[in-house]
Amino acid sequence: MGSVSGDATRLSYPPARRDDSVVDDYHGVQLFTSMRRLEDPSSKETDEFIDRQVELCEKVLAGCPDAENLRKEIKRLFDHPRYSAPIRRGNKYFYFHNSGMQEQSVLYMQDNLEGKAEVLFDPNTLSADGSVILTIFSISEDGNYMAYGLNENGSDWFTIHVMNTTDKQPMPDKLSWVKFSCIGWTHDGKGFFYGWFPAPREGGDLDAGVEMNVNVNHQLCYHVVGTNQSEDIVCWKDSENPKHSFRASVTEDGKYIILGTNEGCGSNNKLYYCEISSLPQGIQGFRETQKMLPFVKLIDNFDAQYQYVANDGDEFTFLTNKDAPKSKLVRVNIKNPDVWTDILPEHEKDVLESADAVNNNQLLVCYMSDVKSILQLRDLSTGNLIHQLPLDIGSISEISCRREDKEVFIGFVSFLSPGIIYRCNLASTIPEMKVFREISVPGFDRKRFQVFVPSKDGTKLPMFVMSKKDIKLDGSHPTLLHGYGGFNISITPSFSFARVVLCKNMGFIVCMANIRGGGEYGEEWHKAGALAMKQNCFDDFISCAEFLISDHYTSSTKLGIEGGSNGGLLVAASINQRPDLFQCALSGGGVMDMLRFHKFTIGEEIGNYR
Repeated sequence: MGSVSGDATRLSYPPARRDDSVVDDYHGVQLFTSMRRLEDPSSKETDEFIDRQVELCEKVLAGCPDAENLRKEIKRLFDHPRYSAPIRRGNKYFYFHNSGMQEQSVLYMQDNLEGKAEVLFDPNTLSADGSVILTIFSISEDGNYMAYGLNENGSDWFTIHVMNTTDKQPMPDKLSWVKFSCIGWTHDGKGFFYGWFPAPREGGDLDAGVEMNVNVNHQLCYHVVGTNQSEDIVCWKDSENPKHSFRASVTEDGKYIILGTNEGCGSNNKLYYCEISSLPQGIQGFRETQKMLPFVKLIDNFDAQYQYVANDGDEFTFLTNKDAPKSKLVRVNIKNPDVWTDILPEHEKDVLESADAVNNNQLLVCYMSDVKSILQLRDLSTGNLIHQLPLDIGSISEISCRREDKEVFIGFVSFLSPGIIYRCNLASTIPEMKVFREISVPGFDRKRFQVFVPSKDGTKLPMFVMSKKDIKLDGSHPTLLHGYGGFNISITPSFSFARVVLCKNMGFIVCMANIRGGGEYGEEWHKAGALAMKQNCFDDFISCAEFLISDHYTSSTKLGIEGGSNGGLLVAASINQRPDLFQCALSGGGVMDMLRFHKFTIGEEIGNYR
């Protein structure tokens, strides 16, 4: 990123005091951990060490003559209007809009798509320093209320508030100690479900990174608008399984409550249901009895994922990966749960990512095919294909629709486009896809393509490569290779202003490696890079680096790698196993100590899933 004064000499990194008195014994193998004290985030010594690292970084950046120009270019590209797809509730539409440089997008409301939009909620006014963030929101079915969660200073904890959308005034409702929660309104608009944890012990530092006892004994609660949190109804809890967490939603016909139960951070879930009409005094009747709702067990084990798609009375359609690593659609009568029928069988190669009921008896189905989105319209009752909707190479970022809608909104992003919102009319014989809003960033022109790389064991790996047009493959280009490879998360095409600047202004080649451990080809692809198979992730990433060098995109002296969290682990392992391949490595929040990872925050839960 430009020359730095003193490049020829080694940087003088801040010294770190070593303490070899700390030794861990793993089955007779002793490991000296001389930096253990730096695990204490509240230590004065840790703070001082970080401060010295920051000082060194700022000194290096200050010596880079291109730094200010880069900052201006990124700001110029970033300063443009952005929108989310509108959602309809009652007779109102809601969407987010950012004028360009606002810290948080503003929520707008309008009576119709052509009507005047008015600000409903501006989270930028919550704090002068931007430390209060809008993390979640949900609009009631009639559009009259909005429940929303705010967190402070980057904490995972948030507080739920309620607003009347008619007069835009906040209600007195305030729900504390909420984390990892959804907000699910009942169709009568009287209240909503949310997840709550018992208040942590007094005096504990909730965000110190070492708390292990605050994410247990989760409870599913129901809050009636206008009441105190102390009156909320505990709908479900499981004291025998303190690590279970719960999410509730209401079916589109408003008749059933769907309860999903997860164990730790695993994606497999149990599935229960409760028929609202079978409750003689409704949900609020359980406040007096202090009993839990009479949920019926439909799936009572964690052998697969189940996601509600639609229902016609007792006939339910689910998206699941049960006996289908790339997922499929199934149907079951919940009153006769012994018979399950495949409606849309598993595809031999593509991963079924989502299915939404639309236009009364149709499905909008999204597949991931070689890490690119494919969108299809299918018949809800049979699963038969009706139309494949036209899409460029990229990713579906959002779909806004309801079963009764003949018009849906589809968000799309790619390496070339920061965002297009399509307005799709399903009422016509052939669905009409029109651009409703398009986010454009003028002034850049890049080439983008996808290659497939053989890994160490011969597995074919997709990798996206971005650069200026018509570059010569002579090994001279600085190159940045990004990877993740964990948690069944797919690295799909998306837009990045930083990548635009690197490619356009600095001649970089930027690459996104789709390695095992992710979800690019379904659950088998994920498991092939998890637990005892984790070395496959490192082999895949290293093979992508070797390909870039052997095919003359770059050289080892100009190749940098980056990744965050699980991707930080990937980067750290790669530079240790093959230091000869890389000139620069950026590990963001890397999960480095896998032998002790389970001792911190939710490490015990997610460590078994990565």
